[in-house]
Amino acid sequence: MSKTLHKDKALLPPFSESPFGAFPSASSLNKSGKGSSSKGHNVTYSADDLPASSFLKSHTGSGGVTLSTLKSQDKPNSTGPGKAGAFNKQRVVPTEFRRYYERGDLPISIQHRSNGRTISWKVDAEKLDYHHYLPIFFDGIRELEEPYKFIAMQGCLDLLEKGGSKILPTIPQLIIPIKFALSTKHPEILTTALKVIQKLVVSGELIGEALVPYYRQILPVLNLFRTKNANLFDGIEYSQRKRENLGDLINETLQLLEANGGEDAFINIKYMVPTYESCVLA
Repeated sequence: MSKTLHKDKALLPPFSESPFGAFPSASSLNKSGKGSSSKGHNVTYSADDLPASSFLKSHTGSGGVTLSTLKSQDKPNSTGPGKAGAFNKQRVVPTEFRRYYERGDLPISIQHRSNGRTISWKVDAEKLDYHHYLPIFFDGIRELEEPYKFIAMQGCLDLLEKGGSKILPTIPQLIIPIKFALSTKHPEILTTALKVIQKLVVSGELIGEALVPYYRQILPVLNLFRTKNANLFDGIEYSQRKRENLGDLINETLQLLEANGGEDAFINIKYMVPTYESCVLA
């Protein structure tokens, strides 16, 4: 029987005492003479039998330490790519309107009265060449200084009110001044430009439809500033009474463009302003 058991043990693979390998020999672990045994498979060891060098003390060794007294290194001073600046105001270049006004080439003058300022026309608006004068006044809506700002805006409104059928042929000449005014991204200039666009859309027949091919030049900036409303919670926004709230003016302008732009207006507005909802379709 003992021969058979010895034969079976000889067939076992090496290091069968533990899945992690053979146990250390008794002579290397038991220096004090405790627990020594000549029988390799029946030797048992306790923690008292292991030398002190077999254990690691707290905060020693090459492992991770939860507390470090080392000073953190300064991060490299890198500003990164920075902001895109989509809402930054652009530089306003001098306009042709100012040059024409300073030279005295425009048939207008300012009248100061008790109830405010008005524009006096030296020539009837019906007799003016709209191909020449209307783009000049539209170019002046980019002005921020007085009296150029007041004269340009009031001149545009007067010409649009009295122009009638003369306005429609000038639409292609008005797109570039409108685009330049919107591209400045000045809230004050945007407010003036939106009021002029609203007046332009309702100033004659087919004008709203004639503006549809030019939505790609006009609407990108409106899409950018459409949500620029002041969040005052329970406060009062006095700019609404003065029609100077940019977000409300943009929504009004988009609704006028859709209502007067024909059947293709909505799909073209939706393409450039994805968040716009129709005010005409049920």
